Amino acid sequence: MKAASVVELRKELEHLDKEKLKQLCLRLARFKLENKELLTYLIFEAEDESSYVQSVKNQLDLLFLDINTNSYFYVKKSVRKILRRIRKYARYSNQQETEVELLLYYCLKMHNITPSIFKNRTLTNIYNKQIESVQKKTAKLHEDLQYEYNLQIEDLKQ
Repeated sequence: MKAASVVELRKELEHLDKEKLKQLCLRLARFKLENKELLTYLIFEAEDESSYVQSVKNQLDLLFLDINTNSYFYVKKSVRKILRRIRKYARYSNQQETEVELLLYYCLKMHNITPSIFKNRTLTNIYNKQIESVQKKTAKLHEDLQYEYNLQIEDLKQ
């Protein structure tokens, strides 16, 4: 079966009544966890972006506490897993400011991992790549936000 394009789906959804649309959304949510998470974000959390960011940061705190720091191998695996989760949450929000804020928080938490990530080349590369990514994304934001985020980036580079 070939999937329809977004344009085709949009046209068909315009013709559906409210009850049928609700049933489709609920059925879609049953099949994949990401669909359910996205619907949860859109229904409950999209109105208050700052509380959404704070809740994601709280989840990140817990994930960083669970990192096994006995070996750099485990640290790398955990750091990559956390980064995948951040990208998923940023995709739900679809706002540059949210993504920048989450990535900056990620870099801050990485910077504070003991043993230091700067003793391992792979971890240092992951960290530097995210700093570069934040800089590129920050350049697209409003000037006031750019200034604020650039100060945080400079602190992380030291």
